[in-house]
Amino acid sequence: MFRMTALSLMRRLASCISIVNDMKSKSFVIASLAVAYACSAHAQSSVTLYGLIDASIVYVDNPKGQSVVQAGSGTVTGSHWGIDGREDLGQGTQAIFELENGFSVTNGSIRQGGREFGYQAYTGLGNNRLGTVTFGRQYDSVVDYLAPLSFTGAHPGGNNLSVHPFDNDNLNNSFRVDNAVKYSSISYSGLRFGALYAFSDEAGGFADNRLYSFGASYSVGPLSLGAGYFQANNPGSSNTDGAITLTERTFIAALQRTYGAGVNYSLGAAKIGFVWTRTQLGGLTMINGANSLGIAENGDGASFDNYEVNGSYHLTPTLSLNSEYTFTDGNLSSATGQHRPKWHEVSLQADYFLSKRTDVYLQASYQHISSDGSGLSADISGQGMSGSDQQLLAAAGLRHRF
Repeated sequence: MFRMTALSLMRRLASCISIVNDMKSKSFVIASLAVAYACSAHAQSSVTLYGLIDASIVYVDNPKGQSVVQAGSGTVTGSHWGIDGREDLGQGTQAIFELENGFSVTNGSIRQGGREFGYQAYTGLGNNRLGTVTFGRQYDSVVDYLAPLSFTGAHPGGNNLSVHPFDNDNLNNSFRVDNAVKYSSISYSGLRFGALYAFSDEAGGFADNRLYSFGASYSVGPLSLGAGYFQANNPGSSNTDGAITLTERTFIAALQRTYGAGVNYSLGAAKIGFVWTRTQLGGLTMINGANSLGIAENGDGASFDNYEVNGSYHLTPTLSLNSEYTFTDGNLSSATGQHRPKWHEVSLQADYFLSKRTDVYLQASYQHISSDGSGLSADISGQGMSGSDQQLLAAAGLRHRF
């Protein structure tokens, strides 16, 4: 990471020296103390530039019935850069902000619908005893407290090739939350918790495209636990200024509830985990990831239960093997009746660090669906709907952090 305060601090020091040189001897001590205080206070503020670039070559066996080899950006971890700022206000309080942009390294374009800061954009106040309150475009509590225990959302970086079907539980951040006010606690002996509320910003429509969520996590020794919940009211609304941007929404529905829990346990060089999530939809009229199939939803409900087992093992300090298996049990109603599609997805990954900031990876993912007459077909992480009930993907890539 690069600290951008160095140049401004040097300028301040030069100014400080000039002031001191002009002081008469009888006021030298007082002036020196004042200058030292001013320079010290300035040094406690910082702005950090950071980011990650993920470039890869990807093979998919049958999107739309044809195989393809293509250049990829953000294949495993979304390519992004950001600015993190902090100012010490004294007595354990800081003013903070974060601006984070998502982009494609293959063509330089901006992701998240062309937003300048489509990942996150917020400001707020933090206190080392009371926690943090932030305002802006942010992640919901399911992402904050549960996603780190899953393979698709695990830190550092997550995994875009292991997304639960249609990212129905948003563990892979298909959408961020606009107009959000968030509270995040400090750690109380390993316990953390928080909540978020996002406004609809619509006159006369307080609940039209709003969202609220809460969650908690607990870590002690090798054990980590997490749980989260969010509810989106009218996420398919035509209100373009609400909590979920229309271009990012996963479902066009009257109501979405997502909740779940997970556990990770580390044992030496190995770690295993289990995550369960459930998404319930009311008044579903469209699944955005399946638009090309022309499936006509009838406005009734739908649900997805995701059961994920994940694991990792460090063969050496620089080489790890990672894997996951997810079973998703769907229940949806369309114009052709009631259907129970079921997905099976497996991912295997080898990750080798060339340095602390640069790694190379190989990953293969396979998905099979029993569509039960729903008309759905296999689709790994939005790579393109398969021409059959199965799909295979392989990727080789390089990631660099700065």
